[in-house]
Amino acid sequence: MARSKVVLAYSGGLDTSVAIPWLREEKGLEVVTVTVDVGQPVDLEKVRAKALASGAVGAYVADARHQFAEEFLRPAVRANALYEGRYPLSTALARPLIARHLVDVARREGAGAVAHGCTGKGNDQVRFELSTQSLAPELEVLAPAREWAMNRDQEIAYAAAHGIPVEATRRSPYSTDENLWGRSVECGILEDPAIEPPEEVYAWTRAPLQAPERPAYVTVQFEEGVPVALDGERRPFHELISRLNEVAGAHGVGRIDHLESRVVGIKSREVYECPAATVLLEAHRGLEALVLPRDVLAFKHTVEQRYSELVYDGLWFGPLRACLEAFVAATQERVSGEVSVKLFRGLATVAGRRSPASLYRAGLATYSEGDRFRREMAEGFIYVWGLPSRTWASLEDPPERAPLPSSAPRR
Repeated sequence: MARSKVVLAYSGGLDTSVAIPWLREEKGLEVVTVTVDVGQPVDLEKVRAKALASGAVGAYVADARHQFAEEFLRPAVRANALYEGRYPLSTALARPLIARHLVDVARREGAGAVAHGCTGKGNDQVRFELSTQSLAPELEVLAPAREWAMNRDQEIAYAAAHGIPVEATRRSPYSTDENLWGRSVECGILEDPAIEPPEEVYAWTRAPLQAPERPAYVTVQFEEGVPVALDGERRPFHELISRLNEVAGAHGVGRIDHLESRVVGIKSREVYECPAATVLLEAHRGLEALVLPRDVLAFKHTVEQRYSELVYDGLWFGPLRACLEAFVAATQERVSGEVSVKLFRGLATVAGRRSPASLYRAGLATYSEGDRFRREMAEGFIYVWGLPSRTWASLEDPPERAPLPSSAPRR
């Protein structure tokens, strides 16, 4: 492969735009850019034009929203993927997909390296580089922002000196990332975890106290653990997510304020807006509770925690994630049905659920007429179930014991 060419993950922002001439001047490399649309607000053709204007010799763009939803978000829903029980992994799930596109273009172009715009403090550098190493260990990975010593003002000056179009020179106090599954916000006043996030940090969700006074209800239909329809209308998964982001966001659903444990060992305060993810994961858990037995639910919860950690840690392409996903897929064979979710002033709660595979039996659960439970069997069950506990308790104050007999003499 030609070391003289590098493929850059390109967002069109200041950092990656500056990286194009920097890689050319400091590393002597021709730069080819790759921009992947995973649901962020982006004009792909405009980004392509900007990359070429910034000095790239080639610019690839890809609308990967369908691929993102089907290959990454689908298994995440089935696994109820929430890092530390809070974060739906929106950014973490997108990075391996972008890395796959980087590798594909690098091989097509005969490049010897790929590059990203991440700094040395975040999680994304880990995700990009581990994904690349798993898919194409022969490729070198470059991280310009880890090498240069420029602050943002210096980057703006660098861009101006190299004729790079910069749309905004006034820095927002916040750093954001968006895709289908959520929006993340950090930096600025959010770096003080004692201060409540100001309303200005939110863009996808209405303030709960300003949300409609009456609740709304949405019905999600699942087939084998995958959402396939919203309010009776079947949609491609990525379109269903987009629609649900709008509906749930209008009711203030999906705000997450999380003190997060980063891969690199730093505690970081992160604010997320994940309306669709919040609703779909809540609905999915509600349906699973109806159709899966207790031991499967308990063990699956353990698997879900480990699965979420692997995704967060950048190990999407590792063997353990694939093995855990196979287990999750087996649990989803009967997770089909409908779930009604109530949206009200920041909350999404399951209001009702039904499934042809329901384990709920009214004749067993009811205390009214039609009760078919054999109550007379309960005493025997309790006796056997409690036998180990009673045996243990009987030894708390053991009686005097006779000495054990000595061993028989040898002959």
